[in-house]
Amino acid sequence: MNVFPRSRSRRVGLLAAAGLLATLGALAAGTDKNTPLEHQAEVARGKPDAAAMAKGADLYKKNCAACHQPNGQGLEGAFPPLAKSDFIAANPMNVLETTVKGRQGKMVVNGKEYNNVMPAMSYLSDEELSHIIGYVLNSWDNPGGTISAKQVADYRQSAGLEAKQAAGERHPGAGEAVQAYQSQPSQLTEFHRSSVLNAPQMTEPEFQKAQQIYFERCAGCHGVLRKGATGKPLTPDLTIAKGTDYLKALIKFGSPAGMPNWGSSGQLSDADVDLMARFLQHDPPQPPEWGMEQMRGSWKVLVPVGERPTSKQNNLNLDNIFAVTLRDTGEVALIDGDTKKIVTTVKTGYAVHISRLSHSGRYVYTIGRDGRIDLIDLWMKVPRAVAEIRMGLEARSVETSKFKGFEDKYAIAGAYWPPQFVIMDGATLEPFKIVSTRGMTVTTQEYHPEPRVAAIVASHQNPEFIVNVKETGRILLVDYSDIGNLTTTTIDAKEFLHDGGWDSTLRYFLTAANQSNAVVVVDSKERKLVAKIPVTETPHPGRGANFNHREYGPVWVTSALGNDHVTLIGTDPDKHPQYAWKVVKVLHGQGGGSLFVKTHPKSRNLWVDTPLNPEPAISQSVAVYDIDNLDAGFQVLPIGEWADLGPGPKRIVQPEYNARGDEIWFSVWSGKEEKSAIVVVDDRTRKLKTVIKDPRVITPTGKFNVYNTVHDVY
Repeated sequence: MNVFPRSRSRRVGLLAAAGLLATLGALAAGTDKNTPLEHQAEVARGKPDAAAMAKGADLYKKNCAACHQPNGQGLEGAFPPLAKSDFIAANPMNVLETTVKGRQGKMVVNGKEYNNVMPAMSYLSDEELSHIIGYVLNSWDNPGGTISAKQVADYRQSAGLEAKQAAGERHPGAGEAVQAYQSQPSQLTEFHRSSVLNAPQMTEPEFQKAQQIYFERCAGCHGVLRKGATGKPLTPDLTIAKGTDYLKALIKFGSPAGMPNWGSSGQLSDADVDLMARFLQHDPPQPPEWGMEQMRGSWKVLVPVGERPTSKQNNLNLDNIFAVTLRDTGEVALIDGDTKKIVTTVKTGYAVHISRLSHSGRYVYTIGRDGRIDLIDLWMKVPRAVAEIRMGLEARSVETSKFKGFEDKYAIAGAYWPPQFVIMDGATLEPFKIVSTRGMTVTTQEYHPEPRVAAIVASHQNPEFIVNVKETGRILLVDYSDIGNLTTTTIDAKEFLHDGGWDSTLRYFLTAANQSNAVVVVDSKERKLVAKIPVTETPHPGRGANFNHREYGPVWVTSALGNDHVTLIGTDPDKHPQYAWKVVKVLHGQGGGSLFVKTHPKSRNLWVDTPLNPEPAISQSVAVYDIDNLDAGFQVLPIGEWADLGPGPKRIVQPEYNARGDEIWFSVWSGKEEKSAIVVVDDRTRKLKTVIKDPRVITPTGKFNVYNTVHDVY
C-alpha cells in the first residue's frame, strides 16, 4: 500500500527531485531549425490565464525545475537553460516536440554545448503538457504564446504516438499485456522473482549488486520497501511510467531538492547508474525480520564490565575528542581535537549514522546503517569497542538514558528495518525488550508496513526516550522506569518525522516532519504536543541550532533540502510569547540540499552546509551568517578548495564545534578511492586553521565532539 494519496499530482510529482533533463530538457534544445515538424501547428499568441500559469508553474516545479532550475537557468554542462533560450525563440514549437518525443545528442543553447538524454514526457497528459509549455513560453523573457491540449493530442497522433501513451504505455500500439507476453523470460533465479511484468530484465548477479548499492546509497531516504519519506517513493507503479532513461538521468545528475548526483560526482559508474535505473522498476525484495533470537546471536561482550578500567588510563582530553564517521570503510576515527591527530580507528558497522555519548562521557555508542551498534570505551589506554550487537538490518538512531537516577542504565536503538526499537543494557548492550512500530498513519489512518524509527532523544525532564516514527507521523514517549511494564504515550504529529533536537532549555523537542513541510514541537516536561509549525521546503535540521536573537529572543534553526531557506523559530513562551513556536525569520542561503546547521553558545556565527546540492561550487563550500547582523546575508567559505585534495566530489558536510567553541570542523567527503579530509576553521576569524589529511580519513561524514554531544550543545 502506498502511503501517499493516490492522486495524479503525486504520480506526476514522483521524483520531482529528478529533474532528469527536466520536463523540458532539451526542449530548449529543440530540433534543427530546418527540420520540419510532423505536425506543423502554430503557437497561438497571447498568454495563458492566471490559473493555467499557476498549474504550469506547479507542474514545472515537480517535473522540470530540478534540472532546469526554478529560474530556468539550467545547469551548465548538464541541462540547457530555458530562460531566454535562443532555441525556443527560433522556433517555439521545439518545446512541444521535445516534451512529447524526447531528444538525445549534442545541442547548442545560448552559445554553449550540451550532450544528454531528454526522455519523452509522454506519461503526462495532453492538458498537463499544455500547461507546462505555456508556462515556459511565457516565463524568463521567452517569446510567449500558448499551445492547447488539443494541439498536444494532435501532435502525438501525427508523430505516431498514441494518446494512451500518456497513461504510461511505453511502446505505442503494443499494450502492456502484449509486451509481457512477447518478452523473454526473466533471467532471475529464486533469489528474486518480480511480479512486475514489464520491468527491464536483470540477471541474479545484477540484482544482487543493485540491492547492495540501494541499501548503501538509497534506502535511508527512500525506504527499504521504497515507499519514500525524505526521498520520493520509488515503487514500480511509479518508476515504470518514468522509464529507464528518466531514472538514469536522475541518478546520474541528482537534483537541487537533495538527490545526490551519484553519477556525475563519480560515486557510481555509468554501468551502475543503468543497473540502478533498471532495478528501481522491479518489486523491492522483501527483507527478513530480525528478532530477539537474531539479536542475541549477534550480541558480544568483548570486554566484561568487571575487566574494564576503573579510571581513565590515557592522557587524552576526552572532552575534546571527535568521533568521526568513516562512512565507506565501516569505521569511526577518534580524533584528538587538541593535537588534530587520530588517536585510533575502531571497526564499526557500515556508514555509522550517529555517535552518541554516555552521560558520563566515557562511552561512545555508534550505530551503522547495517544495524550494528558498537560500544567504545574512551577510558582505555587505547580506546576500543567493548561490546557490540546487531539490532536490525538497517538502522539510524541510538541513545542512552539521561534522567537523574537512570544515567546510562539503558540504551535504546531504532531500526529502519525491521520497523522497531530495542531497549538494551547501557553497559553491555544486552537486549531486553523489542517494540514494533508498525501501525496506522496519523492522516489517512492506513496501515503502514514500514514505519521507520528516525530520531531518538533522551528526556532530561522524565525517565523517557522520545522516539520519532517516520512514516506514521507519531512521536512515542517511552517510559523506561519499569521496562517490564513498559508504558508508552503516543503523540499524533505529522507524517515523515525525521531528525530534530532540543531548544536551549532542554525542555522542548523540535523535530522536522520533512516531507510534510513542518516542524513539530513537544514539551518533554508536560509530555504533550505544543505546535505544528509550517515551513518550506523539506526541512532537515540535524539537531538544529540555538541562539539568542536580539529581537525574537531564543530561536531554533533548521535548513532545508528543497530550497535555500534557513528558518528561525521562536522558542521562548515565557519571556517572548508573541514569537514562541512561530517562524520569525527566513534567511536565504546558497541553495537546496542542506543537511546541517550549527552554532555554539560562545559563537556569533551560524553555519549552513549544502552537501547535496548538485552544483559543485555550492556543495564544496559553506555559508556563514553573523548572528548579530543576519540581514547582511552570508559569507561563502571555499572549504573544498582549502582542503586542496585534487579530484573528487568534495562535499562539505556537518559543521561541528570543538569543546571550547572557538573552532568549527567540516568533513570534506569524497569517494572511497579519492582523497578526503577534515578542515578546521577559526570560528572568530573565519580563516583556515588546519587540514587533517591523514590517509585513514576515508569518506568522512558525521563528527561528534564528546563535550557538545554529552551536553546537547548545538
